[in-house]
Amino acid sequence: MELVALAPDVILANSSIAVASLQQVTGTVPIVFAGVADPVGAGYVDSLARPGGNTSGFTIFEYSISGKWLELLREIAPGVTQVAVLRDPSMAAGPAQFAAVQAVAPSLGVELRPVDVRDGNEIERAITTFAQNPNSGLIVTGSPLASSHRDLIIMLAARHRLPAVYFAQYWAAAGGLISYGSDFVDQFRRAAGYVDRILKGEKPADMPVQAPTKYELVINLKTAKALGLTVPQSLLARADEVIE
Repeated sequence: MELVALAPDVILANSSIAVASLQQVTGTVPIVFAGVADPVGAGYVDSLARPGGNTSGFTIFEYSISGKWLELLREIAPGVTQVAVLRDPSMAAGPAQFAAVQAVAPSLGVELRPVDVRDGNEIERAITTFAQNPNSGLIVTGSPLASSHRDLIIMLAARHRLPAVYFAQYWAAAGGLISYGSDFVDQFRRAAGYVDRILKGEKPADMPVQAPTKYELVINLKTAKALGLTVPQSLLARADEVIE
């Protein structure tokens, strides 16, 4: 890779795809990542506490947040009893996020249906078919593949009047109903601190992988109105950002 050929002192990488590519071409240049879902499951580090090798950084979320997505969906749309969960089965985080949602579904009286994300046509077919069920909703779990189909997914949710919860702020900003996820700006701010420490002589192998410390809840009131939903005041009061 041209970047590694430049012999940088450290590389800052965003996303699992970037880390995987970099690790294929260097085992020595220090790599600091942000926005990676499951670095242990993907094999990027030996453990969160002791990464080993040349790579460390910051995870995009903890799996427990996935259960929170279902709780938020039921809070903003109490009538929802069937939920499609979009996931990327090709990455370790896809099934794991679904499992976390599955763990809380019985207590909320919700039936889940996993929908594997592979391409736009498959997504459109799956959502269109699922939307024929009454009292339906949608959860979009975190993955680069889902993000690449963001506009399509938001459009389909609007077309079929599906209340939907997303994993990052930019989905709600683009027209999604509600999002809950880590603060990406804070992630990179903290990653910059790791870069600085490495430049001063520390080794990624000894720097623990850290989980997010700041999460943000974003609600799009325009979308809620279009869906005929009244957002509870208790939910609005907890929101970090309300889009009108």
